[in-house]
Amino acid sequence: MDVVIADDHYLVREGTRQLLEASGEVRVSAAVADAEELLAAVDALDPDAVVVDIRMPPTHQLEGVLAARAIRATHPKVGVVVLSQHANSMYAFELFRDGTDGLAYLLKDRVGDLQQLLEALRRVIAGGSIIDPFVVQSLLNRQTSAADQLLEQLSAREREVLASMAAGASNAAIARELYLSPSAVAKHINAIFAKLGLSPAAEETHRRVAAVLAFLRAEVPGQ
Repeated sequence: MDVVIADDHYLVREGTRQLLEASGEVRVSAAVADAEELLAAVDALDPDAVVVDIRMPPTHQLEGVLAARAIRATHPKVGVVVLSQHANSMYAFELFRDGTDGLAYLLKDRVGDLQQLLEALRRVIAGGSIIDPFVVQSLLNRQTSAADQLLEQLSAREREVLASMAAGASNAAIARELYLSPSAVAKHINAIFAKLGLSPAAEETHRRVAAVLAFLRAEVPGQ
């Protein structure tokens, strides 16, 4: 995998580079310090994916999200993994606002878990999507009325399945994790889709992410 890294902290940037390259699965073709340099590197190098910090100069707000949108608009085959220090669902919603294909929102702690970071890269390169399970868990633990209205539709087991789905787990992995049969997992997932009004006509990959986004939208006023 050919990857570009963007982070304004030198040690984080170089540490991520060394970690990924040591895996033997990644070549880091560029490591840059801000969104402008990232967009220029993507134009010049056409990587398979980028790993970008959500907050970078000049404002340290949502530069990573804005860069992700620009990359997906102009280079739709380039996957984007956005890293954040905050389990803030609004940030994730902003990332996925215009679509979910080829996007991942992970907490920076995932950099230390090489296999999870590599899996996120593989998924976005293939056009898939991932939302960090800790972000989902923060939603499940919130007591906002809008989120509660959605949560009330789901059983405790369905919430557990949803959290695993958000982590990018397959049906088989969910079955192992929750000690369920594959058919039981499929039944729970279909129930989640139905309760959240997700059309059976849509591809399952997108419905899985949309199920999580339903909680994200519940927290964002006006959505």
